[in-house]
Amino acid sequence: MTRTPQLAQLVSELLARPSVSSENAPFDMPNEAVIDLLASWLSDLGFDCERMPVPDRPGKFNLIAVRGSGPGGLVLAGHSDTVPFDEHGWDSDPFKLTERDGRWYGLGVCDMKGFLALAVETAAEFAQRELRQPLIILATADEESTMDGAKALAAAGRPKARYAMIGEPTGLKPVRMHKGILMDSIHIHGKTGHSSRPDLGANAIDGLHGVLRALSAYREALKSRLGSARGFALDHPTLNLGSVQGGDSANRIPGHVELQIDMRFPPGFEIKALRAEARAAASAGLHTPGCRLEFSNLMDGVPAFQTPETSEIVRVCEELTGHPAGVVDFATEGGFFNQLGLDTVILGPGDIEVAHQQNEYLPLDRIEPMRRTLRRLVERFCL
Repeated sequence: MTRTPQLAQLVSELLARPSVSSENAPFDMPNEAVIDLLASWLSDLGFDCERMPVPDRPGKFNLIAVRGSGPGGLVLAGHSDTVPFDEHGWDSDPFKLTERDGRWYGLGVCDMKGFLALAVETAAEFAQRELRQPLIILATADEESTMDGAKALAAAGRPKARYAMIGEPTGLKPVRMHKGILMDSIHIHGKTGHSSRPDLGANAIDGLHGVLRALSAYREALKSRLGSARGFALDHPTLNLGSVQGGDSANRIPGHVELQIDMRFPPGFEIKALRAEARAAASAGLHTPGCRLEFSNLMDGVPAFQTPETSEIVRVCEELTGHPAGVVDFATEGGFFNQLGLDTVILGPGDIEVAHQQNEYLPLDRIEPMRRTLRRLVERFCL
């Protein structure tokens, strides 16, 4: 069996393989090199490794690495991609592991290649131990953009296990709930013309005025609709009017306007129903003659995530960390793990405040506590 590299080398080699995911095509990259590297390490540790192609996404793969068998078991999961970056804002090479001031710096070291390296290191610690239940290391594609990797897993009904930890940056505090998200584009089509004859055109900006009023009223109504879960700063769905683009000149009747909206919602709400409600509200607000609406998905949506507070993995993570399981406002792949029947906790060593930022870092004093937590979880759920 090949000797597994030390943690710093694991992290360094993962960072050295760029895997940016973006819906902006010029920035998007394959993640295949990261998946192949993880598979090579885990294969040497006795894992059965499957590279799962993500449908309709060339160069994008999930990795399902399994050692052991049984109806239970534990999944240690992380996404293999990173956000885009501006190298001119970095004080060091984002693709090289740099240590200074008690921190490791690098693109993805916090979110979340550092956790994937820790998962591999943990797998190596138990390589000579017999597992009574499976240990599964899962690496996904495109979490930072489309979440198509997690969607493909949910559609395939894999992996099969009982419990999971997603190592997103939570500052070593367990999380059992987060909101879901959807994004829509609302197009208002009118008719252009000379501004001196507004009667001969259909002003799309006039149409937008009514749509905005209707959506604002719908947003107010949402405040009284509480989900099945409590603990968020706002326990109701929210709607953000995020972007407006339209018109091109003061002396032309604008023939088109696009409004982009974002909705966040706690457990208890469904993407399809909320999208239909928002679109119905927008449609009811359009009263300008000659204008029509067209809708499109900016983002299909990420379901809200919730694991019961009585779940064993929640209780164990609370015991190990000394923190009660909480909620966060950012979204993860946890909702798709719910669909797979996995009781899941979000728990990682990084801080969300430095994720997606220049000079992203992982504090070195978080490594040993994370190691201990991972070790205890494997002992509890796999041995």
